[in-house]
Amino acid sequence: MALQLSRAFTDGIDRVTTRTGGILFVLLLVQQFLLLASLNTVLGAQVPPAAADALGLSLPVPTAVASVVLIGAFLFSAVYFVMLSRALTRPKAQLASFPSELYTRRIGWASLTMLVAGVVSAVATMIGFFLLILPGLFLAPHFVFLIFAVGVEDRGVVGSLKRSWGLAKGNRLRLFVIVLLIAVSGMLIGVVPTVFQLAGAPALGDVASVLINGILYTFVYGIIAAAYVQVADDTGDRGPGSTAASTTPSGGNSAGL
Repeated sequence: MALQLSRAFTDGIDRVTTRTGGILFVLLLVQQFLLLASLNTVLGAQVPPAAADALGLSLPVPTAVASVVLIGAFLFSAVYFVMLSRALTRPKAQLASFPSELYTRRIGWASLTMLVAGVVSAVATMIGFFLLILPGLFLAPHFVFLIFAVGVEDRGVVGSLKRSWGLAKGNRLRLFVIVLLIAVSGMLIGVVPTVFQLAGAPALGDVASVLINGILYTFVYGIIAAAYVQVADDTGDRGPGSTAASTTPSGGNSAGL
């Protein structure tokens, strides 16, 4: 059955307007604030003071500490997407809880796989865009479900890339709408710091950018999760990790946030 975009949008919004969605939103805000502030701090140490003042949000810590925070925030993004993929694809009745298995079950291996697979897909898409854009537009929808193939289905790097490609087959145009939504959202968010910088408030611009980014992308990934649930259920195969990722309140480990 073809992906129903309207259903994915409404279902995705329902999924993120829950306790689970709220927790994921807060975690994304923390990760983005630390990533941006630590990056600005590291860059600020490499440029003249006048240029450093225009960078915006920074951390009141030495450059070496900021570098560690920057690496940590980047690595946490892989952990975050593992949690997000598992959390948002559960039955909606379970989204009032945030069980610990979402961030403990094979989290090290899944996060490493997420990081490597994410880099591979990003590089492939970037190369595609450099090749007259069209190849990039073709590739991008095929990797939309990558994080779910890793986090929910426990697949490896190659397996997750193949799985995402297979799930996208037959739904490329519909998935392109979601990719376009992500691209447009990114461009709109990118304008925010510039506006505040021109107004002489770069730090405030960074805060506004992170907040808007957090809101938009929480909803975007909710929509992608709903789309994944549609197409994965149609195939009848969510891989070896699907049972653990969908623990019911009456069984399994329900402790957590």
